[in-house]
Amino acid sequence: MTKFNMLFAAIAMIFFVCVQEASAQMVTPVASPAASISQNVGFTKISIDYSSPAVKGRKIFGEIEKYDVTWRAGANAATTIEFSTMVNIGGKNIRPGKYTLFMTPRANGEWTVRLNSKGNSVFAYMKDGKIDEEALAKDDMVTVNVKAEPTNATYERLQYAISAEDNKVAKITMKWENVKVSFMVDTQVDQKMDAFKNAF
Repeated sequence: MTKFNMLFAAIAMIFFVCVQEASAQMVTPVASPAASISQNVGFTKISIDYSSPAVKGRKIFGEIEKYDVTWRAGANAATTIEFSTMVNIGGKNIRPGKYTLFMTPRANGEWTVRLNSKGNSVFAYMKDGKIDEEALAKDDMVTVNVKAEPTNATYERLQYAISAEDNKVAKITMKWENVKVSFMVDTQVDQKMDAFKNAF
């Protein structure tokens, strides 16, 4: 074998090994990719981390996500919402920190949104393949009833939006399939301004 042939064979072998290693390490895309969104409202940074499942021609609400059954408001891992300062939701003050977000869809359009203090694992409240409502309720920080709205557009992938509105009260919206659900977060700008003034 000539030196040229030996060199060519060595290069071919290295190329083959590299391709094999790259193939072994290649991971296929997940069906529900991770997503995140954040927005500053007043003095507060609001962040949401979630996984974004697709409709894929299915009927979501009422079938895949059954009515009157609490859902983790996303896929894969738990959906979380984080506040950098104290906020008020549904008339209740919520300390800064990270909370798990759950939703209960209902056929009449009156959904329940829940912020939970301990459900950081998707399996935290699972019992017999579904969420244990009684255990979940013990750790709920706040629950609010909201009206789901039908949309003209179809949202193939679940998505969240945070609107700064008047830069005092934020509007959190979940959109998926042909439904959107919103709840309000008062970032307490006036109270924080008053507290700052009174400190001097």
